Amino acid sequence: MALKLLDALWWRPRRVERRFAQQGIRGPPYCFFIGCIREMTALMPNSSSKLTMPLDNHNILPRVLPFYHHWKNIYGSPFLLWFGATPRLAVTDPELIREILLARSGVFERYEPHPVARQLEGDGLVNLRDKKWAHHRKVLTPTFHMDNLKLLMPFVGKSVLGMVEGLLISGEEVEINVSEWFQSVAEDVVTQTTFGRSYDEGKAVFQLQSRQMTLAAEAFRNVFIPGFRFLPTKTNTNSWKLEKEIRRHLVELIGRRRKRPEEEKGSTKSHGNAKDLLGLMIDAGGSKQSSTASSSMTVGDIVEECKTFFFAGKQTTSNLLTWTTVLLAMHPEWQERAREEVLRVCGGRDVPSWEHLPKLKTLGMIIHETLRLYPPAVATIREAKRDVALGGYWIPSGTEILIPIMGLHHDPELWGANVAAFSPERFADGAACAARHPTAFLPFGLGPRMCIGQNLAILEAKLTMAVLLQRFAFRLSPSYVHAPTVLMLLYPQHGAPVIFRPLTS
Repeated sequence: MALKLLDALWWRPRRVERRFAQQGIRGPPYCFFIGCIREMTALMPNSSSKLTMPLDNHNILPRVLPFYHHWKNIYGSPFLLWFGATPRLAVTDPELIREILLARSGVFERYEPHPVARQLEGDGLVNLRDKKWAHHRKVLTPTFHMDNLKLLMPFVGKSVLGMVEGLLISGEEVEINVSEWFQSVAEDVVTQTTFGRSYDEGKAVFQLQSRQMTLAAEAFRNVFIPGFRFLPTKTNTNSWKLEKEIRRHLVELIGRRRKRPEEEKGSTKSHGNAKDLLGLMIDAGGSKQSSTASSSMTVGDIVEECKTFFFAGKQTTSNLLTWTTVLLAMHPEWQERAREEVLRVCGGRDVPSWEHLPKLKTLGMIIHETLRLYPPAVATIREAKRDVALGGYWIPSGTEILIPIMGLHHDPELWGANVAAFSPERFADGAACAARHPTAFLPFGLGPRMCIGQNLAILEAKLTMAVLLQRFAFRLSPSYVHAPTVLMLLYPQHGAPVIFRPLTS
């Protein structure tokens, strides 16, 4: 056992390091047991301690991914780093990334995340693999078909109107931290999409999940401390209690839905028979005598999928709305262009309809440029299931492939000299033609594991921004501090206070 441990923690890493060096791939040296973690953690606080960046400075890569920015400048691309005793190869070549995510996705599978991250994300579609992943994906996909999203549009519009009505009453300017404000509409939409007719019961569960996400985010800050998640700290103890309560509520809700045949079909009569996730999953669960695990969904599976969709659907969309609002507040000329388009297409007060949204070309370009400069997920990781050749390189089994999404989105070789500028017109001919390579733009991933909810996120962002542009002009508050940072997802470290001024009719 001692020899096996020594091989795993010293001899094998040194062999892998030499083999990569022979191929011209270098990186920071491996340190016994901890790899490069010490250097990574040293770089991160140094970056985040810079409290302010100049407004309208979108060159955020050195701040958000400082270890990647630092080592790429030293070692080039690809380069090798170590997460403990596990080798990670940072790849930025779009052709290689396309091969990893699309052509050879069966060889490079999603890596096993840290248990704290898994607790935050839920053990659902994002983290599943193989046949179970394929079955869950098939079950959940109908919710995100365009025909079904069209039926959800009235509810999204109602949620957005409810969000802005309070601001219109006084008719005066009001300052709002939009990074918190947008979470309410995102939470409403994700609750309706998940629970349908069980919306009220589901909302109570997701309010518990919001508290759990806050606690899990606190725990994630200590992810590099071995065994910290097992210590009975106040945060960990509260998190364990909430986890049990969330699971109990969801199990009870699933039981009630199964006993009411009229709701088992996943329909919501009040919203045009739109399919909700819970109903589809209950249908897929079938009877208690349902067959193999790969062809059915257990109560535990349904619980985890609800948690996963809440985390991904709420945080991703609210972050997109936050950064879009911040960018339009920074760039009033683009805010005015987008407003003129919205008023021309949708009118001054009517909630934009399904038919209106495809016509909002300028707003679509702005949302795409926001996703380029401020992608919700700044990186993704895949793991080689076996020894494999990739682009002329030999990749040993177990190597993790780091794909720095933000690194791609901020690469001047792919986007030109104005890569750090807010320039929505680069998307005038569509996302595939915006850069020098179509794989340079990956806000929702690529291939079979591309984000299942991307159409819902874009629809929600377009509708919300259109309603705001119809009714308000907005600018950054003097208290706004431009400090993008990452904790699993990209967010404004000190919030995003924005001043809204109602427009006259």
